[in-house]
Order: sequence, then C-alpha cells, then structure tokens
Amino acid sequence: MLTLLFVVIAIALLFDLVNGFHDAANSIATVVSTKVLTPFQAVVWAAAFNIVAFWVFDMSVGNTVAKTVDNSAIDLWVILAGLIAATIWNLFTWWLGLPSSSSHALVGGLCGAAIATARGSWDVLIWSETVNGKHVGLWPKVVLPMFSSPLLGFVLGALLMFLLYALLRNATPRFVNRWFGKAQIVSACFMGLSHGKNDAQKTMGIIALALFTGTSSGAFDGLPGWLGFLRTPELEIERWVMVACALVMAAGTAGGGWRIIKTMGHKMVKLQPVHGFAAETTAAAIIGVASHAGIPLSTTHVISTSIMGVGATKRLSAVRWGVAKSILTAWVLTFPAAALAAGICYWVARVFLP
Repeated sequence: MLTLLFVVIAIALLFDLVNGFHDAANSIATVVSTKVLTPFQAVVWAAAFNIVAFWVFDMSVGNTVAKTVDNSAIDLWVILAGLIAATIWNLFTWWLGLPSSSSHALVGGLCGAAIATARGSWDVLIWSETVNGKHVGLWPKVVLPMFSSPLLGFVLGALLMFLLYALLRNATPRFVNRWFGKAQIVSACFMGLSHGKNDAQKTMGIIALALFTGTSSGAFDGLPGWLGFLRTPELEIERWVMVACALVMAAGTAGGGWRIIKTMGHKMVKLQPVHGFAAETTAAAIIGVASHAGIPLSTTHVISTSIMGVGATKRLSAVRWGVAKSILTAWVLTFPAAALAAGICYWVARVFLP
C-alpha cells in the first residue's frame, strides 16, 4: 500500500508538470503574440509568479477539489485512475494543440473512477451541500462555473475593450502600443498570479486526499519514523505538498506548451498590446475572484473566451470561429472523456494489478 501511495504522489506530480506546460499558454500566449516579451522571458516570468502565488494566497481551491466525491468511495486506486486519465487527456489535447481544461479533466477523472468503484452509482458524487454556511459540491463549484465563466470572459473582455476604445479614440497608434506594451507586463503578472493560485492547488488537493485516504484506512500503520510526515489524520493540505506542487507547476510552465500557445496567441485572433492587456486583465480578475471562492475554474476557458471577446470588438470576422469551434468541442468533451477514461483505468487496475 505504501508503494501505491508513492506511485499516486508521483503521478500527481507528473500531472502537475503536464498541467504546467499544457496551461502555460493561459499565462503567456497573449504577451508572446503581441511581442511584448520574448518566449523565454514570458515563461520565466509566468513560472516565477506561479511560485509567488503559493506564498500569497490561501488553499480554498485545493480543499474544494478534495471534497467533490464522498470519501467512502475513495481509495488510492480511484485517485490513481483519475490522475492517469486526466494526464492522458491533457497530453492528447496538447498534441492536437487544443487548449482544454486541466481542472475539468482532473475532477472528471476523479468522479469517473469513484463511480466505477461504486459500480455505476452516482450517489458517491457530492453534488451540493452546505458546510459552515458555504455551498460546496460539484454543482456550485464546478458545473455552474463551467458554463458561466466562459460567457463572463467573453462579455467582460468585450466591455473592457470597448471602454479602452472610447478612452483612447484620440490617441495615436504609436502611443497606444508603447504604453500598453508596458501595461501588458503588469497584466501578465496578474495573470501568472491568478493561474498559480488556481491551477497548482488542484494537485495539492488530490495529494492531500491520497494522504488522508491512506491514513484513515490504516495503510500507514507501522511507518518508520522518518516517514511520519505522510500521516494526515485530517483532510487538509500539508506545507510540503504545497511547496512541491508549486515548484513542479512552475517547472512545467517554464517548459512551455508551444502548440497551444500558437493556437491561443495567433490562430484565434491577431492581437496587439492593448488587446492583450484587456484579455489578460479580464481573465485574471475572473480567475482571482473564483479562486477566492474556492472554485477550481478552467483558466483555459476564461482566457480563451476573453481573447475572443476582445477580438470580436474589432469585428466579428476578426475571430477565427472555426478554431473557436474546435476549442469548444474539446471543452465539451473534457469532463465526460476524462470520467470515462478514469473508469476504464480503474477497472483495468483492479483486474490486472495486485
């Protein structure tokens, strides 16, 4: 059982690494496409602020992810199957160059594996409940934001861009490009912080769930003293888990996911610094508010639709809607595809592994 725990932690950190380079585009696509920063400068910048986010913000998102499924249906095999499914989906969409949601892949994978271990019963999913006066569960924290956040990104991105057009109607293009070239560096910082605050916490929550599951099941009884830090009698995120996930996420972001960066930064809309500033500011604000509320939001959805909303203010034809349609298809398929893959992974593991 201890070996299985180490495998789960290793796969969780692998998912975190893949999540980092898969979602690097969320933080840096606009600032690279507008040529405000070079690709190398942008990935270093984003990676650094992913780490800073760990020291600045609380663990609300991680706690939400750890509490989406009834603990009675969770064991290390369920967690492992969910992680493998989410990692495979992330790698598949990265290979296609499609920005998809790592958040929904991970939560979908966990839900699919839990349903598999409950022999198809959906009762193991925590849909909605109130804890300490706060609404938690899949419906308020995952499902509703899944549909509302992309729409909000599009609308607010367009509104901010219209406002900037009104304020800058008499400004010269040279002035706008020079000023917003500097302003976009600030918005990129904001985006990096928001991305780090939301995305790294998903893996923290999963590892915390694995440690709690192992501890409560008695799997860690008799551990040697030097491994005592693995015991987690309460479902909470330990400091060493936070540090490890933040560093691995930053390393993945530094690696960059250039296929997806190309899709988001060049294929959807041709951006200038003022557009990049508007899209990043909009997305970062939405992600920051959601993270404070403990919502494991799809940062990919929000920045993508913010870019679309900003681009649509130039003219609707400025957005390449064919590319947008492909991205939308990946969004819709992510949750069910990861859930199905996790169910299959769980079945294979239980049948063929000891």
